Amino acid sequence: MKSAGTVRIGISGWTYAPWRGVFYPENVTHKRELAYASGIFRSIEINGTFYSMQRPNSFARWAEETPDDFVFSLKGPHNLTHIRRLKDAEQALANFFSSGLLALGGKLGPILWQLPPNFRFQPELLESFLELLPHSMDEAATLARKHDEFMGGRSLTVPVSQQPLRHAMEVRNQSFAVPKFIALLRKHQVALVCADTVEWPRMMDVTADFVYCRLHGAEVLYASGYTDEALDQWAGRVVAWTRGMEPEDAEKVRKAKPQKCASRDVFVYFDNDLKVRAPFDAQSLRKRVDKLLLPDGPGAK
Repeated sequence: MKSAGTVRIGISGWTYAPWRGVFYPENVTHKRELAYASGIFRSIEINGTFYSMQRPNSFARWAEETPDDFVFSLKGPHNLTHIRRLKDAEQALANFFSSGLLALGGKLGPILWQLPPNFRFQPELLESFLELLPHSMDEAATLARKHDEFMGGRSLTVPVSQQPLRHAMEVRNQSFAVPKFIALLRKHQVALVCADTVEWPRMMDVTADFVYCRLHGAEVLYASGYTDEALDQWAGRVVAWTRGMEPEDAEKVRKAKPQKCASRDVFVYFDNDLKVRAPFDAQSLRKRVDKLLLPDGPGAK
């Protein structure tokens, strides 16, 4: 039986009014929602970092409110991916890394770089961006110290832990479905996000030592849930990835196999939140994966 990496299945964001009284019990106050959700899931994506610059005290509070073995993934800022469109990125990256995310310490997981649907593959621009990304906490701190003056009173530029820093990229334009893009991600050890949606390309190429999936809705973007059959399929894929293999049904751009791994960490986030499906689908998938990973379970061989 192959060994397995760490599997973290969670939700994208945790503050949604329709979830109150449905996923969150009536007696859970708004301030206690993160503590409640992190008691159920092993990881959550932070969406707030995409929309606006956060502060060190917010990251420190989130770290304090979650269990010791919990991990956050963070979305890179909208200003960098959608407005600047990765151009002249170094200063914006310095501001982002100085904004306090180092306060998460060991709870800092992958950073998600989500590109807009009208962003087409531009190899030289993309490589210049990938070359800037820090891959350790010390590298992130060094970059953070280059922040703009206005960040001076609201910055953190000293790491509070030491661990590798991971990055994942989600693309939403068919022009990225080419071998050169996959090769670039592998060169820079950035994971290709496997995005499950009917509106954007779904690619399952493994480009790093971990796998990152975002499940946006099987039929309707951000809204529809997943059937038992679909969740069974995703559970099988997760187990294959975490054991260092590839799913038999992997939809790949590049035929070349990724570097061999005895095991891989896998992150899966449900983003079908509009109809309160995300937290329940996430729990259902986790139960299926746990069952397959049991020593004598159906996925043991």
